[in-house]
Amino acid sequence: MVRPKDDGHDWLSLKEEDGTDWLFDVTFLLSGFRCIYGDGCESIAPEPSVATNMLGCCTHGAHLVDKEDLKSVRSAIAKLTEADWQFKDRAAEKGGPLKRKKSGDWVTRKAKGACIFLNRPDFPGGAGCALHRAALREGARPLDWKPDVCWQVPIRLDVHEDDYGKQTILIRAWQRSDWGPGGDEFGWWCIEDHKPYEGALPLYKSARDELKEMIGPELYERLSEELRRRETETPVELTNV
Repeated sequence: MVRPKDDGHDWLSLKEEDGTDWLFDVTFLLSGFRCIYGDGCESIAPEPSVATNMLGCCTHGAHLVDKEDLKSVRSAIAKLTEADWQFKDRAAEKGGPLKRKKSGDWVTRKAKGACIFLNRPDFPGGAGCALHRAALREGARPLDWKPDVCWQVPIRLDVHEDDYGKQTILIRAWQRSDWGPGGDEFGWWCIEDHKPYEGALPLYKSARDELKEMIGPELYERLSEELRRRETETPVELTNV
């Protein structure tokens, strides 16, 4: 059985009929974590500066995880207008906003030091992810338009399988080590600093759509019922975890 390290966090186990064991980091999900892009985010640059503050975690662009991810992002790209997307013309000049690496992985191209979909503060259509902003304009969920990694982070779905095919799946905060060798170079302060943990709602409520997409609506209802009970019995301070 895979168990998280002893880090002082409270964990909840929920089992499915097929034997899959889901482990949820209760401490993280009951915290007040929220994305503070444009509201104090220092970016993930090793040495944040005024120049990087509006780049957020878009500095390195995004990897697309599979064919479905690629298909949905391409569909969203086709809906973007010049009013939505600052670098639409530049993407056309480069042969498209996505490129395939020698490894076979698809990634977003970069423009001016960050993801090509990231509008800068001087763009009349507004700063931030062009895909995210356009989805809101259309009344759609941003998670249906953006690369999977972009809407999942900082929530990590970590799958482990034993020799007999039984799965244990952790839902927890995305840590430096999850990025591989380059993680130590990231300014991954958004998980480690106190500033993002001052939201008015616990994460399991503010990230309801994302969690439902990751674990399914039925399991989310079981999770939220248990977290509501724990929230009532033992109020959690909305601080960093």
